[in-house]
Amino acid sequence: MIPEINYWAVLIATASTMVVGSVWYTPKVFGTIWMRLANVTPSGNAKDAVGPIITTVIVSFITAWVFAGAIWIAHAFYGGSFLSSALITGLLLWAGFTAARFVTHDAFEGRPVKLTMLNIAHELVTVVVMAVILGAWPPAM
Repeated sequence: MIPEINYWAVLIATASTMVVGSVWYTPKVFGTIWMRLANVTPSGNAKDAVGPIITTVIVSFITAWVFAGAIWIAHAFYGGSFLSSALITGLLLWAGFTAARFVTHDAFEGRPVKLTMLNIAHELVTVVVMAVILGAWPPAM
């Protein structure tokens, strides 16, 4: 079984991660708190952000592509609406992989619990937005 993937939805889901991150980590939302908890001081040079942004776009595309495939497989197995398959799959993958791995790594690295919770919450919002996009725009079946 090879999952069918709507690559337009994957591209929009990829872009959505940048939008969510830009809003989430803006100083007026959680950016100031995040910088303090993560002990990050911005250099003030926009060129310093180019590498991390390119990396984020690549990783976000991979995430959206794998997520779209996982949704298709879950939907083929369970049936129901494609959107509900996307949301349930996203929540399960977020809890079992993203949140669990953040907690483990942050505990061993001695990161503040508030930072872990802030980053986990960001990932939850990101996954839900991606799930809505991928679930509302299924591949032609």
